[in-house]
Amino acid sequence: MKLEGNVLVAQGGGPTAVINQSMVGVVLEARKFPQVQKIYGALNGVRGIINEEFLDLTQETTNNLEKVAGTPSSALLSTRDKPDDEYCNKIFKVLEAHNIRYFFYIGGNDSADTVRIVNEKAMQSGYELRAIHIPKTIDNDLRVNDHCPGYGSAAKFVAQAFIGVNLDVKALAGVYIGVVMGRNAGFLTAAASMAQKYPDDGPHLIYLPERPFIVDSFINDVREVYDRYGRCVIAVSEGVSDESGTPIIASLTKDIEVDSHGNVQLSGTGALGDLLSNLIKEKLGIKRVRSDTFGYLQRSFIGCVSDVDQQEAREVGEKAAQYALWHNVDGSVTIHRTGLYSVDYRLTQLSEVARNTRSMPDEFINQAGNGVTEAFKYYLLPLLGSNMPQAHRLRAPRVEKKLNK
Repeated sequence: MKLEGNVLVAQGGGPTAVINQSMVGVVLEARKFPQVQKIYGALNGVRGIINEEFLDLTQETTNNLEKVAGTPSSALLSTRDKPDDEYCNKIFKVLEAHNIRYFFYIGGNDSADTVRIVNEKAMQSGYELRAIHIPKTIDNDLRVNDHCPGYGSAAKFVAQAFIGVNLDVKALAGVYIGVVMGRNAGFLTAAASMAQKYPDDGPHLIYLPERPFIVDSFINDVREVYDRYGRCVIAVSEGVSDESGTPIIASLTKDIEVDSHGNVQLSGTGALGDLLSNLIKEKLGIKRVRSDTFGYLQRSFIGCVSDVDQQEAREVGEKAAQYALWHNVDGSVTIHRTGLYSVDYRLTQLSEVARNTRSMPDEFINQAGNGVTEAFKYYLLPLLGSNMPQAHRLRAPRVEKKLNK
């Protein structure tokens, strides 16, 4: 027997360039099912649920939904709240009051855990509820999934940014450091490697959270590259830590910030890039050293969205609706790679995706721990989608000198 009632969809965590595709996928697919009475969207994620801040998406036009789908960031807004048991009990009470029978939450591993707890609350109360987690994260660190919606577009931005940086530093030589998001997983920073087309292209060095960041080794690496090419382009994850697990930003300075959950504030300040730049200037005597912290730019940049990422983000939303409304089951929609490049979608138990994150596999990181392997590039390439730009060089021969031979 199909459950009759209302649908609720919400978005949590950091925005991405394609998260709205998933939301629209849920809404448009859910409209096809006669047991659905209303489709609501919660503003500001779980916080909006407990405050009963809903939009009636049943009354939104299909035309406008499609336009919103192609727009980056979270159309329903988002939240960083991490619900505990008591918080989830409040969520459940609101769902019950509004006759929500189908709950869809788009987000990362914390969002999956929220869905898991709410689902358990419903079962304990004997309330019929289908709860589905829809994957999303630019960090690409959800377990079970081959990759996550949002990652391909953010990776495309990072790759294109480093193409431009590489050209800039080749024209006016020096050292450049780009600090990329990634507290525990280096997938996004590793995407900078796609800027490497010619043998001397940067980034020449890539540092990831999966390997200890040893300051002396870092300085030696930069010296070696600079001596060889007269320039050095570096990509570094914001979450790189020393051998004891202490974030480098904390080990190099005492002036650190922490977020609402007690985590060291890694991005948004430019501190890590400045600290590493100063180290290079002091230890190697190189004057032209620059750094950038990519920050929010990676997440919702409208100019370089991956079409593959868009398509898959839409499909995980559609599959979520189908699992709940056709098959009457709960879980997390997961993406699995098949063939040369195609994907399959499966429903995975929420407990397998919730809470814990995954790291880059060892085969994606080079032996020195300062770069990536060809296996990673092979993994990433199809996720960047079509129309990935490339840089080109002049091939004309040099003219023989007359005076300065």
